[in-house]
Amino acid sequence: MPRPHDPRQDDHLALDSVPVPGAVFHAEQALLGALLLAPHRRDTLSNITASSFSTAVHRALFAAIITLPIPAPDTHATNTTWLNQVIATAREQARALTALYVHALIQVCPWPQHAPAYARMVEADHARRRLRTGAEHLLHTVHGTSLPHPVPAVLAEAATLTAAVDDIATRFPPRAALLPRTPLPAPDPSPDHGEAAEEEEQALLATAAAHPADIGSARWLLPGDFTQPLHAGLWQCLNALDRRHEPVDPVTVLWEAQQYGLLGEGSEPNQILRLLAQPAPPLEHWGQRVLRRSLLATAAHAARRIGTYADDPANTPFQLIAGARRALADLGAIHTRWQHATGAIPPQRPRPVSAPRAGPPTTTAAHATHTPR
Repeated sequence: MPRPHDPRQDDHLALDSVPVPGAVFHAEQALLGALLLAPHRRDTLSNITASSFSTAVHRALFAAIITLPIPAPDTHATNTTWLNQVIATAREQARALTALYVHALIQVCPWPQHAPAYARMVEADHARRRLRTGAEHLLHTVHGTSLPHPVPAVLAEAATLTAAVDDIATRFPPRAALLPRTPLPAPDPSPDHGEAAEEEEQALLATAAAHPADIGSARWLLPGDFTQPLHAGLWQCLNALDRRHEPVDPVTVLWEAQQYGLLGEGSEPNQILRLLAQPAPPLEHWGQRVLRRSLLATAAHAARRIGTYADDPANTPFQLIAGARRALADLGAIHTRWQHATGAIPPQRPRPVSAPRAGPPTTTAAHATHTPR
């Protein structure tokens, strides 16, 4: 016979599904309690806004606190007029706010004079959320299948994320370049990684072997941009022969590949010769295709790195800044190569011509020649 259903079990399961408030939630409560108890302490805060708080109720309360005029200390100590105004103003944005919760905030604040320290904690967690959101937007843009030309959109999101990192750095000047200790995620494959990517790389290599004069114009392409280790090694071989001004054809590339240790383990000489025997010019087109895929993969990995750092509450804002800048530096390097590949290099500003420095006065006597004795 089945056991009767106990509705209290549903309540227990519902409570278990509610996430436990993090440390920042208590810091937000302490800060709001300090400001409700001593409104004049809001003048001791800087670099914090309503958007720095993690819940709608806390955001509405802080916005009301900083909007309403500060009451006189004696008046505030003897009546609740200002508190009632705060509650009424905050309820316009957060209808769930109650007077009971406002008085509870005052009770849970340990020391109102510690308000600047609480604000620093709130802003630190806000910085973490900003980086997480920026990384999510960047990753979403990389994997967006509806964009016909994803590179400009990805670079725009990366620029927005970089600006956020720079803004956080002004609020938390780095004490030292300490990188996060959070284990890094494994590199993601390129969004269009697969048979098409392999065919493009093969077309590039075959075209380079057939038209070696074009190799020098594609120096912006690096071995790390290839998805296959064999293809990366063959690109190194082609560049090495070109730099040494030696003949370039499938046979010379095969010999160079042997010197690089690329033969064996499934890479037979006939396989390499077949790979290099089907050129499909122009080389620049295939090179840009390979670099485009590498740029998207680098952007995706940078987003995942920053998101992983931001998800670790043990990382300080200083570590988040250092880690995010390191990840974005890799993306910035490949962005520069993309500009070289596409001819989109921004014009450099001419250096101002400095005025010539004044020298010693020139006289006739200075140029006089001495008659030899």
